[in-house]
Amino acid sequence: MQVPERAILRRFDQSGPRYTSYPTADRFIEAFDAAAYGRWLGSRGTGASRALSLYVHLPFCNTVCYYCACNKIVTRDHSKATDYLGLLEREADLVAAQLQGPRLAEQLHLGGGTPTYLTSEELVRLMAMLTARFPIAPRAEVSIEVDPRSTTEEKVRTLATLGFNRMSIGVQDFDPDVQAAVNREQSYELTVECAQAARRHGFQSVNLDLIYGLPRQSTASFRTTLDKVIDLGPDRIALYHYAHLPERFKPQRRIEAAMLPSPEEKLTIMIDAIERLTEAGYQYIGMDHFAKADDELARAQRQGRLHRNFQGYSTRPDFDLIALGVSAISKVGPTYAANVRTLEEYADRVNAGALPTQRGIALDADDLLRRAVIMSIMCSFEVDKGAIETAHLVRFDEYFARELAELAPLEDAGLVECTDERIDVTPTGRLLVRAIAMVFDRYLREDLRTRPYSRIV
Repeated sequence: MQVPERAILRRFDQSGPRYTSYPTADRFIEAFDAAAYGRWLGSRGTGASRALSLYVHLPFCNTVCYYCACNKIVTRDHSKATDYLGLLEREADLVAAQLQGPRLAEQLHLGGGTPTYLTSEELVRLMAMLTARFPIAPRAEVSIEVDPRSTTEEKVRTLATLGFNRMSIGVQDFDPDVQAAVNREQSYELTVECAQAARRHGFQSVNLDLIYGLPRQSTASFRTTLDKVIDLGPDRIALYHYAHLPERFKPQRRIEAAMLPSPEEKLTIMIDAIERLTEAGYQYIGMDHFAKADDELARAQRQGRLHRNFQGYSTRPDFDLIALGVSAISKVGPTYAANVRTLEEYADRVNAGALPTQRGIALDADDLLRRAVIMSIMCSFEVDKGAIETAHLVRFDEYFARELAELAPLEDAGLVECTDERIDVTPTGRLLVRAIAMVFDRYLREDLRTRPYSRIV
């Protein structure tokens, strides 16, 4: 990967979607309701059915991290989490009653919030509930997001016994001043202990999550954090861009804008981090993600097997996704279905015996075509026009004549190369892959409203 010149980064930097789905979740409509989702669950048994993936959203946290934009519930009242497990079981029963087709889960991911807010006993209860309704395949990818401050060795041992084999550890930054500014104080030693415990208990992959652009962060301070991360040697690293949107995310109002690094300093932090990580042997996967060259994620990208879903990049095929919990988003066939976002409404719906679907969308032929193009750009940095034409029965250059014309400035800047057969994102263009994908987003073109997306860089 080559980092573009700063002038090019500034020219094409803009706010845009992260494309964990297409259409993106802000395009879902309330006309697609629980009844519509139920019909698609029931139709899954007709014809060839895809394997299953599971996601469970566990929103609880002990303390609030000021930068956080996740759907979370900060509470010391642990009984809320205990009650929530009962609600999850009711929702799982509602889904299982309507779901047709294979139920063997090839993937399971616990996200949040802080999944390790749950005690070991509660994690055992959760997994027993899930596997009774959706058995886990013997070689499934079973992953969890953890906070080392609530993840003892005993809990890691429990997770391994339950079949978890991948762990994502939240770090953000090791600098004490930065940690104090975002209300997440977590020592390097504690993080090392958590990662080493995962390896002792047989986890196949350990990921560290970092954020650049946080308050009191500088190029020099983040270099020190990167030194520690590289020494720790995780299999994968996520390097996220902090999007300061206090008007949208209330906890961010506790961060003073004056404490944030300047746009120029933030750009320097990012460029330096990319260079340091690639020099240390990490392959740039795309969209903030790095992996060791021998990691499954890196191999999947080289072999054209990479996919993208609501949890980020995935090495597994494009499974149907059953998502449980507040704000969770399912993907069944050519549809997406999003649950309600508040715990109160979630409880009301599942206790009344109704799926908690609030909105969703059924993709039409144009959506499916554009999703294939956008995901190919995001995952493989290329588009095979012939493959798209065969799969979707279109003449690519005719159908996308307007989009190809709009790629011209990106091509002139050396970010993309277009031929009669292919579209290729250049090594220089990979950092701006979102800008390239956005060209094919019909909703962005047609929507005159300003959307609160994060910036690309």
